[in-house]
Amino acid sequence: MSQSGESRKVAGATYTRAGNEYFEKRGLKRSAGVWGLWGLAVAAVISGDFSGWNFGIDFAGFGGMCIAFVILVAMYYGMIFSIGEMAAAMPHTGGAYSFARSAMGPWGGLITGAAETIEYVATTAVIVYFSASYADAITSELLNVSLPGWVWWIILYAVFILLNASGAHISFKFAIVVSIISIGIILVFSAMAIFSGAFSWDALWNIEPDPGQSTFLPFGPLPILFALPFAMWFFLGIEELPLAAEESHNPVRDIPRAGFWARGTLIVTGLLVLFLNTGVIGAEATRTAGEPLLDGFRAIVGDGLAAVLALFALVGLLASLQGIMFAYGRNMYSLSRAGYYPQFLSLTGKRQTPWVALLVGAVIGFIALVVLDVLSHIDEEGAGAVAGAIVLNIAVWGAVLAYLLQMVSFIILRKKLPNVERPYVSPWGVPGAAIAAIIAALIFVGFLLNPTFLPAIIAIAIVYAIILIGFAFHYRHRLVLSPEEEYALSGGTHGDPQAEGYDAMETEVFGDK
Repeated sequence: MSQSGESRKVAGATYTRAGNEYFEKRGLKRSAGVWGLWGLAVAAVISGDFSGWNFGIDFAGFGGMCIAFVILVAMYYGMIFSIGEMAAAMPHTGGAYSFARSAMGPWGGLITGAAETIEYVATTAVIVYFSASYADAITSELLNVSLPGWVWWIILYAVFILLNASGAHISFKFAIVVSIISIGIILVFSAMAIFSGAFSWDALWNIEPDPGQSTFLPFGPLPILFALPFAMWFFLGIEELPLAAEESHNPVRDIPRAGFWARGTLIVTGLLVLFLNTGVIGAEATRTAGEPLLDGFRAIVGDGLAAVLALFALVGLLASLQGIMFAYGRNMYSLSRAGYYPQFLSLTGKRQTPWVALLVGAVIGFIALVVLDVLSHIDEEGAGAVAGAIVLNIAVWGAVLAYLLQMVSFIILRKKLPNVERPYVSPWGVPGAAIAAIIAALIFVGFLLNPTFLPAIIAIAIVYAIILIGFAFHYRHRLVLSPEEEYALSGGTHGDPQAEGYDAMETEVFGDK
């Protein structure tokens, strides 16, 4: 390090003294036990059981989608075990950014953290899009009231910003309640599908296969690669758990436990929806359905009662809206607190929630939906669900990049910091991380090979260019010794804010004022 007044240079970046007052304005409150974290993880993902996953059948048929599901179960097992180990060793809010920062330096931390920002902001927008579709279908059927999509988007964003900004304890309690209700709705639908006789095994295979192909893989094996991003929708968001580290009472113990139970829960609900929802309305109808679960209710009980049941089904989407909004708020908060993003984004206010980051992320997501909606209406053939599909692809691509970089970080950290304290150790170890990384890389390649994903790739490239240019010329010279940065710079000996406070290394690095 070379010292210059209140700043010091290291690893190609410049750190400035923040002081205790800086961190006091950016405080979080510990509010969650293991079940609060379980609720957060399940809530973040559960909307994937209601909308979005079904587009994978459009690419690969039901058989291909089943294979994609199995592949992703393997990926998420390897990844969640690995993330659990890193989160227990680094119990601070940074999550993916923190892991990559310790493994690959400031640039690696930024690239990985930005991928999660893109993932969570875009995922929130996707959920808002589908929630608006569900809500408008319900009000149209029950009240004969239909609102423009953008009005629903504003309502949903506003309500859930207020919910997430009200306090972490409210967020965690809400997550538990809506997760249980959402699981209950899926179980009710499953029972209705089975005992009503509406489920048909033959309906799973009713897509007309291409010449020379089978009903199991109607379009051949290659489209399985293109179905993987949509199969991710059954699990996407569970990896947000480390972002709650500074709001967990015991993150070292509870984050790995919550990840284990949440993963099992989501495998069960995903299989129920994949088989029963598709078997009720048929693979041909499922492949392009905007609200497949609502269509499933309609098929069983008719339009009137289905709308009432869909009110409860909407809870699943709203659960994920809350959970993923929590995630982008904490992701942007941690990167901002460390100086990678504008520092005002990490202000928390009296209720100790990152309300500024929540608001800014919502504005970005809303603008993206409006732009894509306008473009979809200009292109008449692409009208309909194109806006939701493009934003969904952006979300999944950001997630895949973050997954890949986190698994690379896990492998590097095992070699780079072999002796640091690891309170939880992944039972799959480096091989598990390697399996997850390979599958994530395959999905990444699938994006590049499929021309329908090109708009998402272009959008992400533009966003990344802006972020990286800003970091190279401005933010790289204004980093702060947040807990994530302390852990990285100290080789794992500092960085636990629960034990040390938030400015533990400032005197060590800068000296006394």
